[in-house]
Amino acid sequence: MNSLLAPLFARRSVRKYLDKPIPAKVVQDALEAAMAAPSANAKDPWEILVVQQPETLARIAAGLPYGKMLARAPLGFVICGDLQRVNGQHLSYLLQDCSACIENLLLALSMLGLGAVWLGVHPREDRMAHLRELFHLPEHIVPVGVVAAGYPDETHPPRTRFTAARAHRERW
Repeated sequence: MNSLLAPLFARRSVRKYLDKPIPAKVVQDALEAAMAAPSANAKDPWEILVVQQPETLARIAAGLPYGKMLARAPLGFVICGDLQRVNGQHLSYLLQDCSACIENLLLALSMLGLGAVWLGVHPREDRMAHLRELFHLPEHIVPVGVVAAGYPDETHPPRTRFTAARAHRERW
């Protein structure tokens, strides 16, 4: 692995967290990094709910089949997209832009010493409905994903998932 890419290879999905609060500055830095993501025509359609209340985190977790760790996380992010603001009002651009935002968020959290895991929401109607109801989201706001985060209580070694057979040069 190229050492210049160490922060990228060090980012891993972390599902167990220490019972330790996250400083406001760390949350702000992570949000700024998330919103530095590229977006189609620089429309930046993302909207991010920051959640730190244990009761709310538990309520989010209750509607995400693979999100039980969120109930024990000190921090959560609900990443949504605004259909009125996205390039051409295209759902596909919204999903791409918000996914880039989520990946930036995951990398930033890792570089800031936190562990995190991305929980898929879109296109699962039940999960989207759960978040719409919980946060009273307007119709034009699409919940895309949730990120659980905290100081890690588990470690994973850096790794690459490179598969040479999946890299095509000049043709298939």
